[in-house]
Amino acid sequence: MVFPGTNCEHDVVHALDLIGLQPELVFHKETDLTGFDAVVLPGGFAHGDYLRTGAIARFSPIMGAVTAMAATGAPVIGICNGFQVLCEAGLLPGALVANRDLAFICRPVHLRVETSRSALTTGAASGEVLRIPLNSYEGNYVASPETIREMEAADQILVRYCDASGTISDAANPNGSIGNIAGVCNAAGNVAGLMPHPERAVETVLGSTDGIGLLRSIPAFADLVATRP
Repeated sequence: MVFPGTNCEHDVVHALDLIGLQPELVFHKETDLTGFDAVVLPGGFAHGDYLRTGAIARFSPIMGAVTAMAATGAPVIGICNGFQVLCEAGLLPGALVANRDLAFICRPVHLRVETSRSALTTGAASGEVLRIPLNSYEGNYVASPETIREMEAADQILVRYCDASGTISDAANPNGSIGNIAGVCNAAGNVAGLMPHPERAVETVLGSTDGIGLLRSIPAFADLVATRP
């Protein structure tokens, strides 16, 4: 998906090309996603984020088709700003607000995979530690205590910020996200979002290839959906 202000779409296209997919760019004014197997909402600053991150993009014409596609069980993935859009659209629980220290963060972070049941983590192992770049100002994940309890019970927390050994701690939390949460999914597992950028960790020259497993999860999950009776 491409909104005015999206700036990571070509990074995502390149990363998906590397794993053998055939991605296409779709502008936000389109209203039909017929023929597509999955959707990725990439990072950037949709509509300039002038009102609130993702708040205007949530009303873009294409979001009706994204919502309809999510309802079929197909993978719908949000990365960084795309994660914010999915939360604003009500497709994922919680919200993203300004980082704890009110500073822009641009550096690699460590993530611990909490579940492999989602469209973003099917290709990863629970407990696996990944090194993925984080690039955001409003990446602080918040939700009510009740919502967090429900998500934990339903296995909807995908990845948490941790140190290199996989230990979850305040020191390893870069932005103040509640429970060190860096990514979540819906109850069905097909709609998933995370704040760090896996598409920026797909080649050795980038410093990490840990994003490949996350991106390969998208077609793997789509294949699972396609084979369901």
